[in-house]
Amino acid sequence: MSELERLFRQIRACTLCAEHLPNPPNPVVRGSENSRILVVGQAPGRRVHETGIPFNDPSGDRLRDWMGIDRSIFYDESVIALLPMGFCYPGTGKSGDLPPRPECAQTWRAPLLKALPNIELTLLVGQYAIAWHLYPERKRPPSLTETVRHWRDYWPETIPLPHPSPRNNLWLRRNPLLEEELLPRVKKRVAGILVN
Repeated sequence: MSELERLFRQIRACTLCAEHLPNPPNPVVRGSENSRILVVGQAPGRRVHETGIPFNDPSGDRLRDWMGIDRSIFYDESVIALLPMGFCYPGTGKSGDLPPRPECAQTWRAPLLKALPNIELTLLVGQYAIAWHLYPERKRPPSLTETVRHWRDYWPETIPLPHPSPRNNLWLRRNPLLEEELLPRVKKRVAGILVN
């Protein structure tokens, strides 16, 4: 059993934040030690909690379009690891799903990243993923908009992206840089990794 498989087994049995969740824990993680692309989302939504399939919703459809790949590649664990900041559905608040529970990142993130030695590209999807990976020492990181505008600072290993949720349609309209400048490069970068 690889270190990653051992960690996944422990994570899938994890109950660290069970008392704070609206449903029994159902940690959703995917990947293998051979994965070359890491997708870091926020936390599973209700549909993902029910199906156990990450990004199995309109947000996932948009994200796959942004990457220029289909479902068969997206869910191929030898290619892509899917490790959200929180592994369980955190529940719903006034304006959508609650933030990912912090226990996941505090407990599991560093060992998981160490157990993924072949990652060539990390896609940080949403503000929680961006804050943890790019600004771990800052209490108040730059805004999502500012970070995405400065995507070249992290290229080509890491790409900050907004969450692909339909709730972000207004942000996408106000920030054409994503569609016009960044996403064509994301697709090209992903395609280059897939052919190697």
